[in-house]
Amino acid sequence: MREAYIYDHVRSPRGKGRADGALHEVTAVQLASQVLKAISDRSELDTTLLDDVVLGCAQPVGEQGGNIARSAVLVAGYDESVAGVQMHRFCASALEAVNTAAAHIMAGQSDAAVGGGVECMSRTYIGADSGAWSADPWVSYHSYFAPQGIGADMIATLDGYSRADVDNYALESQRRAAAAWQGKRFANAIVPIKDVIGDVLLDHDEYMRPNTTFEQLAGLKPAFTALGEKGGFDTIAQMRYPQIEAVNHVHTGGNSSGIVDGAAAVLVGNDDFGKASGLKPRARFRAFSSIGSEPTIMLTAPADVANKALKRAGMTKADIDLFEINEAFASVVLRFMRALDLDPEIVNVNGGAIAMGHPLGATGAMILGTVLDELERRDLNTALITLCAGNGLGTATIIERV
Repeated sequence: MREAYIYDHVRSPRGKGRADGALHEVTAVQLASQVLKAISDRSELDTTLLDDVVLGCAQPVGEQGGNIARSAVLVAGYDESVAGVQMHRFCASALEAVNTAAAHIMAGQSDAAVGGGVECMSRTYIGADSGAWSADPWVSYHSYFAPQGIGADMIATLDGYSRADVDNYALESQRRAAAAWQGKRFANAIVPIKDVIGDVLLDHDEYMRPNTTFEQLAGLKPAFTALGEKGGFDTIAQMRYPQIEAVNHVHTGGNSSGIVDGAAAVLVGNDDFGKASGLKPRARFRAFSSIGSEPTIMLTAPADVANKALKRAGMTKADIDLFEINEAFASVVLRFMRALDLDPEIVNVNGGAIAMGHPLGATGAMILGTVLDELERRDLNTALITLCAGNGLGTATIIERV
């Protein structure tokens, strides 16, 4: 088996996922193509050396559908010999895309590829691709389907996390993200996104609220109470978890991931590709895994899939210097840290999706790049990246600096 290396990574800034967001006028294919072009241009890459581009997308419908990866390859000006494939594992799509690119290289079936993802949440909506999971009555009934926000509140209820616990975590995410931006820790990764005439639309994470206070967070109303009580999903969740007398609705827009637009790309290759391109590897893949978990809560996979990846790599948590977990909801991260007994000081050290936003199909590649940059900044060696995903899924990746 060959080694698969990370040679570079880039990402767009995250734009607010609303009609007044800075990136709303940019289509998904244009957003993805600008990121692809940037990773090619700054490496002076001969794209004929690439075998494939694997892009995650969690809502692959409309202008985000139809194998957006291949369309983005052509719009970015890559050689037409470069293939493209779209990957869908809900919120873990981009990390799965990077892992898939690496797997082909490790198996000797590709020399180089780009893995990443894109999501324009201002131009679509969560659930646009629906599917049997939520739309087929037989499937949803037999899997006790409930929306993710209910699952997050169920985690808080089962684990005993209070409103203050989740708000305090959210406040820390905002603080860390603000410090990272002030310290220019994302500067080498960010690709300013431009409009059709070449003017810069956005060069920073637009969703951030660095002046957030605990009092402001405490004043927000729970986001999923009506969905749970009037929509009937609390009852469905309690059918799956009869030990729960009532769901404690603690999550709000302030302690949940932000709805944003964004794209990211990671350049992966073997050592022959690096020599041919004149590029030095920055990290190698130690292991990656995906797993299924209980689908009603659906957000509990990160700890189990992290342990699965650690076992596959022959490592323990003590061998990992930094952990990066997507902040889908505050309770997801709190459960992950408790399950693995982690020091919060090595988890999401630059903040996360609560502060900066979660472009569903792109986040996995974004946070992989973020933690790689941080390993280099701190002169550390290993990191584990993980995300929960819809329908009870989770993906994890372990990287090691070269």
